[in-house]
Amino acid sequence: MEQPAWQEQLGVIVAGSRLRLVAWLLALAGFLSACTQAAGLEQSVSAPPSQTATAEGAAGPQQGAPGAALAPPEAAIQTGAPAPAPARVPVPAPAQPPVPAPVPQPFALNLYREGDFVPQYTFDWCVAASIQMAHNLIDDTGGGTWADSVQQGQLWEMARVRSSDSFNGASPFGWAQVLTESGMGPYRVVSIADYGEAVRTAARAIAETGRPVGLVMWSGRHAWVMSGFESLGDPRQFADFSVTGVHVLDPLYPYGSGQWGPSPVPNSLLTPEELATQFVVREPRRWSSGLPAGYLLVLPVAA
Repeated sequence: MEQPAWQEQLGVIVAGSRLRLVAWLLALAGFLSACTQAAGLEQSVSAPPSQTATAEGAAGPQQGAPGAALAPPEAAIQTGAPAPAPARVPVPAPAQPPVPAPVPQPFALNLYREGDFVPQYTFDWCVAASIQMAHNLIDDTGGGTWADSVQQGQLWEMARVRSSDSFNGASPFGWAQVLTESGMGPYRVVSIADYGEAVRTAARAIAETGRPVGLVMWSGRHAWVMSGFESLGDPRQFADFSVTGVHVLDPLYPYGSGQWGPSPVPNSLLTPEELATQFVVREPRRWSSGLPAGYLLVLPVAA
């Protein structure tokens, strides 16, 4: 049966409406899809940075990290961050100049004081008088000067009985022993072959002990006392010091000897050459001592 005309037209209209509806829905779906993509892009652009990115931006890249660069101090000042302190470069201490070796200077030491000299009261008592003078040079307490002639005779007898002397006199050994027993020692007798070394040994002993030295004069026939000296260099500091003068006391003053020369004034300062005219090697035949021939000293030694 054929449809009426109006039904056919209505079907055409309905079919067309459906097509337009489908097309409109498709268009709407595409529009919504585009809006969704645009909103997602806008959100990704305007979204705040993550916490990690924020912390890195505030503190700057970590030092030593790959690709990190240190900002110059000007950039730090412009951004308000404190400028890093400049690294301290150690400054080497200036080199100290080498200390020059000490140079020997003039040196002098003399134990003598006015009143220390004592003459010998006989021509035999030179050792006893030298013992009295040694006491006076050593004793600085003011306890009394040894100068009495009776005491001098007693000291000579003490030295004589402690000596082995073929002439029955007082030898250097008795001299040294009485000095030691009288509280001024210890003393010992030494023989030194070289004159210069003998004089230096005497000066060094005075400097180190503060006590005088006995000099055996006239080849073993007489006694002097060395009370001090002058030198180039302190013997306690310079092993190679040189003696330039010697202070001596000759108990035979003012008489002296026709063979050996006049006695020097007490506390005279003799040059080593002047001293050598009377301070000579002891003759071995004078008395048997067991010591080799040489210049004899009655030498103070450390206790």
